[in-house]
Amino acid sequence: MSVLQLEHLGYSYNGKTKVFEDLNFTFEAGTVYAIVGKSGAGKTTLLSLLSGLAKTTEGKILFQGQDISKIDRYRFRSQDVGVVFQSFNLLPHMTAVENVELSMDVSGKKIANRREQALEILDSVGLDEEKANRRVLKLSGGEQQRVAIARAISYNPSIILADEPTGNLDPGTQEEIVDIFRRFALEEDKCVIIVTHSPAVAEIADVVYEIKSLKPVKKKLTAPLPKKTSSKPADSKREAQESVQPENSDYEGSTLGLD
Repeated sequence: MSVLQLEHLGYSYNGKTKVFEDLNFTFEAGTVYAIVGKSGAGKTTLLSLLSGLAKTTEGKILFQGQDISKIDRYRFRSQDVGVVFQSFNLLPHMTAVENVELSMDVSGKKIANRREQALEILDSVGLDEEKANRRVLKLSGGEQQRVAIARAISYNPSIILADEPTGNLDPGTQEEIVDIFRRFALEEDKCVIIVTHSPAVAEIADVVYEIKSLKPVKKKLTAPLPKKTSSKPADSKREAQESVQPENSDYEGSTLGLD
């Protein structure tokens, strides 16, 4: 069974402007997906829908066969989906490890030895204990993005959504961040979905979905690599789980536009 499946998905806002329609995408575990398209095609809006923060206006999104409109969406957002942002969205007055610990707390999952687990996760994305104990504003952009990834995976979600995660990074750091996403898909069996304008990022994806002129095009770039077996390893709770939101959506407090 697929992790996520879109059935004739469409979205419009204000009941007037249609962003996209009839998307029929399938997302599997252990696979990296890229969502591409011109600005305004609805890529960020699609991530908002996939994360359960905006409501569909047409069609369905199925999570493990269940319509997400009919399940506990807060639980889905806080436990099953991890979101990584281009602008990081970390809590600046806290250290890297505190950001990750708080995300664990928000998820509601019972996690023993949270600090130890948080340090291990940060180490897995390339941040040692000394950097883990720095306030995030004392870290470089690439290091902050690593913290954001660690926070997103801290409660072991099955889906990782990333909105232009390399947009503010230099090419060398971009490659390192992309390698982290690919490793989590292949070794941890995660479903990784990346919205990107970068051809280099799209090239590493197993599957690319393009949103263009309101019509999706599925293009296979590479055969999925063989999976490896390995052990799987905010100031307020709502703030720690802040996610992408499309402008004028049904989600209260929405702030982002239709990219």
